[in-house]
Amino acid sequence: MDAVTLSLPALIAIIVVALAFDFINGLHDAANSIATVVSTRVLPPKYAVAWAAFFNFIAFLFFGLHVAKTVGTGIVQPSVVDPFIILAALVGAIFWNLFTWWLGFPSSSSHALIGGLAGAAIAKAGLSGLATAGFTKTALAIVGSPLSGFILAVMLMILVNWVLRRATPFLVDKGFRHLQLVSAALYSLGHGGNDAQKTMGIIAVLLFSQGYLGDTFYVPFWVVMAAQVAMGLGTLMGGWRIVKTMGSKITDLKPFQGFCAETAGAMTLFGATWLGIPVSTTHTITGAIVGVGSIRRASAVRWGLAANIVVAWVCTIPAAGLVAAGFYWLVTTVH
Repeated sequence: MDAVTLSLPALIAIIVVALAFDFINGLHDAANSIATVVSTRVLPPKYAVAWAAFFNFIAFLFFGLHVAKTVGTGIVQPSVVDPFIILAALVGAIFWNLFTWWLGFPSSSSHALIGGLAGAAIAKAGLSGLATAGFTKTALAIVGSPLSGFILAVMLMILVNWVLRRATPFLVDKGFRHLQLVSAALYSLGHGGNDAQKTMGIIAVLLFSQGYLGDTFYVPFWVVMAAQVAMGLGTLMGGWRIVKTMGSKITDLKPFQGFCAETAGAMTLFGATWLGIPVSTTHTITGAIVGVGSIRRASAVRWGLAANIVVAWVCTIPAAGLVAAGFYWLVTTVH
C-alpha cells in the first residue's frame, strides 16, 4: 500500500468529497428513476422525486455489497491506491457529471467515476495500475447494459401488446398508471443498489489504504448509510434538465410503455448488482426507452438525439480520466 498517510481532517475532507459525488450522482441520475413517471403524468415531479429517493435509500436492505467490492478492489490495483488517486478520481467524475448535467445530457455517473479511477491510476503507474479483469468487465457493461435494457423492453412490449390485444385503451392506461408506480419503485431500488455502492467502494478503499480496516477489505455499515443518505438527498433535488431529455425528447411514452421501460431497466440493474458489475443506470434506462419507442415504429425514436447521447457515453471514461490524470499530476507535483 502506498506510504501516503493523511491527517484525520484531510481524510474526512476526502470522504466529504466522495459523498458530494454521491449527492451529485443522485441529482444527475434522478432522471433515470423519474423521467418516465413524470412524462406519462403518473406522478407530478415533486412526488416522483420523493418516491424515487425513498427507494434509492432503502436499496441497501435488498442487495449485497458486491459492486462496492468491485469498485474498491477490482478496477485499480489495491497496491496502487493512495489518497491522491481517490481525490483525483472524484474530481474527474464530479467535473464530468456537472458538465453533462449543465448540457442536459444523460451521461453515466458510474463510468465517470470508473474513468476517473483509471485515469489517476494510469497517471501514477501506467497501464499496470489497472486491475485488468475488473476494468474489462466494467467496460463490456457499457455495451451490455443498454443492450440488455433494449432487448428486455422490446420483449416486454411484445408480451404486453399480445396479452392486452383486446383491452380498451382506457383500461390499459388506467391499469398501467398503478403498475408504473411499482416499476418506478423497482427501478429506483436498482439505481440505489448499484450506484450508491460505487461511492461506498471509494470510501472503503480510502479507509483501507490508510489502515483503518485492518488487513481485510470490507465496507463499514456507517459508510453504507452515509452513501445511501447522500444519494437519496441528491435524488430529492432532482435533475430537471435531464428529466426533460429522458422523459420526452427521446420518444413519447404512454404509461404501459413507461412500465415496460422501467421494468426492463430494473431487471438489468438487479442482475448486474448481484453479479457485482458497476453498470450505468443511465445507459440502461436509455436503452430501454429506445426499445419501447422502436417497437411502435423506428420513426418514433428521435435517433439524432439518441446518437448525441451515445457520443456523451463514449466520451465519459476518457474525459473523466483525463481530468483525473491532470488533477493527480497537479496535486502530486505541488505536494
